[in-house]
Amino acid sequence: MSLERTLTVRVERISRQTPEILAFELAHPWGRPLPSYEAGAHIDVHMPGGFSRQYSLARAPSSASARRYVIGVKRELSSRGGSASMHERVREGDLLPISAPRNTFPLREEAAHHLLLAGGIGMTPLLAMAQALAGRGAAFTLCVFARSEEHLAFADALRAPSLAPHLRLHLDQGDASQRIDLRSLLAQRAPGTHLYVCGPGGFMQAVRDAAAHWPEDALHAEYFAAPTDAGAAAGLPFTLKLAKRGITVPVAADQTAVDALHEVGIDIPVSCQQGLCGTCVVEGDGEGAEHRDFCLTGSERRHKVALCCSRAKGLELELQL
Repeated sequence: MSLERTLTVRVERISRQTPEILAFELAHPWGRPLPSYEAGAHIDVHMPGGFSRQYSLARAPSSASARRYVIGVKRELSSRGGSASMHERVREGDLLPISAPRNTFPLREEAAHHLLLAGGIGMTPLLAMAQALAGRGAAFTLCVFARSEEHLAFADALRAPSLAPHLRLHLDQGDASQRIDLRSLLAQRAPGTHLYVCGPGGFMQAVRDAAAHWPEDALHAEYFAAPTDAGAAAGLPFTLKLAKRGITVPVAADQTAVDALHEVGIDIPVSCQQGLCGTCVVEGDGEGAEHRDFCLTGSERRHKVALCCSRAKGLELELQL
């Protein structure tokens, strides 16, 4: 597997946000500024035990935050080991390798209004978005769904004067009059409104169902894991046509396009290998691809392909490689 260049950060502070969520503040070991980013961005964190996971940056970029990244990590009992490693083995003062930030979940500059829907730990990228929007005086609404006050992460940041007027809080165990009905909320789309959603799989599906009538390019989602009903990588064999190299590469039925390219010495960076993070996205004939990713919009799929999971609709798929 190929990885992007990493940088080393020090864990400056660990704070408990909820019984299940810890916040980690990461800084350059020598106090230098960290690479810049935009709201919605995430980083790969390479942690003890050989695990690598993607975590959204939970603070809007600014000159003050350039020296520290903040991520939130929920301890998942059914996880493959990444969240357990962060919760049990990482301590303040530890050094961790991370990737530079990248953003497959950006704010859309053309939006007249931004509707941000956050479920649980899915709040992290949307909190950064809300802070960025507030900073530039943009129109937005932030709806946060949590089990209870005890399970509300980054509560102080949410209730800051700049965000409080834009916040709607839904607590499963709270006052029934304050709960948000997704179908009512999303029944009508005001002109120019863009919807952003992040959270657990069930929450994501509920939002998608309620917003099924919205234009595809007005709905933006970031998944923590591929939906359980996502298609497997296997399929029919096909050939990759590499337009810039003038060669073809065969892809077996049980092989991904990324693996086929790696076998012939063509390096394609990968990370999540589930079509979530966008690391392996390249320019290509998106119209001829069977897209299985969760990071590209409908318009992007016309000219881009996520190679870790997507395949050809027919016998050949052309890429700008």
